[in-house]
Amino acid sequence: TASPGAPGATGPAATTAIQQQPSVTFKWQSTFGTKDFFHQELIDLAQKVNEISFGRIKVDVLVSGAVVGAFEAQDAVHKGTLDGALGVPVYWFGKDRAMSLFGTGPGMGLDANDFLAWMWFEGGEKEYDKLIQEKLKLNVKSYWFGPMPTQPFGWFKPTISGPDDLKGKKFRTVGLSIDTYQLLGMTVLALPGADIVPGIEKGVIDAAEFNNTTSDLALGFTDVAKNYYVQSYHQDHEFLELLVNKGRLEALPADLQRAIRYAVMAESADMRWKLITRNSKDYEEIEKRGVKIQKTPQSILDLQLKNWNTIVEKESKDNADFKRIYENQKAYAKRVGKWKHTINADYKLAYETTFGKL
Repeated sequence: TASPGAPGATGPAATTAIQQQPSVTFKWQSTFGTKDFFHQELIDLAQKVNEISFGRIKVDVLVSGAVVGAFEAQDAVHKGTLDGALGVPVYWFGKDRAMSLFGTGPGMGLDANDFLAWMWFEGGEKEYDKLIQEKLKLNVKSYWFGPMPTQPFGWFKPTISGPDDLKGKKFRTVGLSIDTYQLLGMTVLALPGADIVPGIEKGVIDAAEFNNTTSDLALGFTDVAKNYYVQSYHQDHEFLELLVNKGRLEALPADLQRAIRYAVMAESADMRWKLITRNSKDYEEIEKRGVKIQKTPQSILDLQLKNWNTIVEKESKDNADFKRIYENQKAYAKRVGKWKHTINADYKLAYETTFGKL
């Protein structure tokens, strides 16, 4: 019975009143190519923002490179060249190595969904805002979504049986993962996703990792390498990041600011479910193309974990923010991991009982 536009008003009249309020158009750029699964995520997120805001926020989605390069997107959002961008926190770790804690390195027994809970409800958001807004003085507000599966160790032309087979190879990864691969004896280059396969074809790099079976298939890895090593601790809990120009965000009415926040949360659920269906189908397609999918040798996995402890010790001495954020994550991981690994059943055992040994 409320009048249109009044608190609690519902129905067609209220919807029309909302739609007639002032609207805004944003320009958001992806850091991923048009073929990549993650670029589609920005398109889907923009649609949710439009729907939740009753059309009062319209987003023009641009592909990586349309305005700036992938690794320049954060600066472009800060300056207002872009209203927003889609990326991952590790892309900005050149500004502060603590940035790489948001998705790089072993998750101490937790996966990306567990870490998103830390981001939203256990202090991660506050830590991230403090790092980019207070320390780096960036006019950026970020939201996080889309838990990713464990990223593969890498695509290789020859087979690898242990750490000795890695020495001297030129490899692509990003963030503090660079350090983890360097400690394995590799020479590492940070390249945007679209440049990886051309880099292998031209001999700029010998091997690489990117993200997941769907993205790897779309980028064309199956055309340049036939040994796909899965399971790794270099990035076992990464997620996407929506960056928004803080000034333009705060100029919005409170309800539209919440519309963006809630759209991100909704897209996070969607992406998780979509990845399950897409990744499993593309896993089978990769096998059909003659690729041998195999577990990373245990000797390499053990060395990854040992090397990560060395990296954490060094970075914590050099960077007080790194130390504080890591200790915050560690306390959270100890509590949640104890609960998670005690309560949850062994899903692999149930699978193999039904379908036989993997």
